[in-house]
Amino acid sequence: MRTNATLICTECNSRNYHLSVNKYKEKRLELRKYCPNCKKVTIHKETR
Repeated sequence: MRTNATLICTECNSRNYHLSVNKYKEKRLELRKYCPNCKKVTIHKETR
């Protein structure tokens, strides 16, 4: 089963990306993605 998740920037706390993830996984995602507010690549963490 899959659920929706949002990725939040660790520097400016803006919610930039939405994706579908496995509901039963233990760890939350941490990806390096581009933040349009910071105008650079930062680490984004998963929120639900």
